[in-house]
Amino acid sequence: MNHRNGFNPLSRTSAHRRAMSRNMVTSLFRYERITTTKSKALEVRKSAEKLITRAKVDSVHNRREAAKFIQDARILNKLFTEIGPRMKERNGGYTRVLKLGYRQGDAADVVILELVDYKLEDTSADEEKPAAKKAAAPKAKKAAPKDSSAEPKAKKAASKKDASEKKEEASAE
Repeated sequence: MNHRNGFNPLSRTSAHRRAMSRNMVTSLFRYERITTTKSKALEVRKSAEKLITRAKVDSVHNRREAAKFIQDARILNKLFTEIGPRMKERNGGYTRVLKLGYRQGDAADVVILELVDYKLEDTSADEEKPAAKKAAAPKAKKAAPKDSSAEPKAKKAASKKDASEKKEEASAE
């Protein structure tokens, strides 16, 4: 019996379906999070999880098999050097589908398809970088006025010394 071994053709020709699936999987690995419809996400997830399983073992054969599906060399490299090793301890379930609601135009279910560890790495890195830049920028601004204000103080002190010297010379005469 061939129960539950089918797929959703998504009302597209096989060439269109294959191209769309490749593009969406490549985008998933590039951004690690994509927004799409529920039916597309469930189909793309199958391909993505199979590729991540291959990427856990970095061999020439696995790279060539994945390269049949992913055409972008940088994304293929990212899959095998970053994503695969991150998922080394997992035995599957590399992606998650989060429901967003319904699309305005056609009321299709809209979801977010993301890698399971998306929030752990991306949000913490994004939060640290702007905070460091914001903290560094005011320090630089504060340092510049202090230097410029130090110069007038030094000039005032020098002018006071000159004035006191002139008074001493005048009193000496």
